[in-house]
Amino acid sequence: MIKEAIATGETVELAKEAACRELGVESYEAEFEVLELPEKKKFGLFGGSPAKVRAFIKTSPAQAAAAYLKEILSYMGVENPEFSVEEEESSAVITISGEDIGFVIGHRGETLDALQYLAGLVSNHVENSYYRITLDIGNYREKRKDTLDILGRKMAAKAVRTGRNVSLEPMNPYERRIIHTAVQEVEGAKSWSEGEDTGRHVVIGPVDGERPQRRESSGRYGRGDRNFKGNRSRRPDRSSGEYASRREPLEKPEAPKENVAPRQEIKGALYGRIDVKRN
Repeated sequence: MIKEAIATGETVELAKEAACRELGVESYEAEFEVLELPEKKKFGLFGGSPAKVRAFIKTSPAQAAAAYLKEILSYMGVENPEFSVEEEESSAVITISGEDIGFVIGHRGETLDALQYLAGLVSNHVENSYYRITLDIGNYREKRKDTLDILGRKMAAKAVRTGRNVSLEPMNPYERRIIHTAVQEVEGAKSWSEGEDTGRHVVIGPVDGERPQRRESSGRYGRGDRNFKGNRSRRPDRSSGEYASRREPLEKPEAPKENVAPRQEIKGALYGRIDVKRN
């Protein structure tokens, strides 16, 4: 993208200074094209014309994004932020530094992601082509990447161990790619994305799908309920191999008979009536 301004002056130098003021840059930051040289008046009275100069600066997509961010941060109360721009082919990393600038990151990088998105839109308008901007503050991106990498491998190991799927919190596409890459390092685990828009998240599970889970019995006829017929908690009779509850009661053995004299039958009542004599 080229930003230019055309100005005039009594001399070429004065015309250059006027054009730079219009662009808002210093003279060493711009390039110049002299359109017309100054002409002196004839006899000091007739004719003559000032010098005309075209000043222009070539703005890269990254520079346009950095200028936009500087203006936005000023409205957010950030004074004198410093920008470091590392340009690559069709992409750039812009690192911002300054005092008390950590709040710009936001909750889990949400504010930083929003600024990065807006800066990307500005950079794409410079040359009307796709240009990727990565915005970083205090090496936050690298720290977040390490955290997500550990989280992805940990949740993948848990999914393989338990045989259950694990759903993570919603993330942006960049963070979801980090999780997917980490899961691929764990044998027996796979990952995929579910949800729409801001609710899109990663789900991690075993390669063969969830294993059926054994249901625990509970309630009236739960484990250990002795009133439930056929319950395995009954103790078997070791002598017969059957359950004690299923055994028939044993008959009581008769005592051996001894040689005793036959008992004589006593007639009448044991306790008879006693008559009292009266005088």
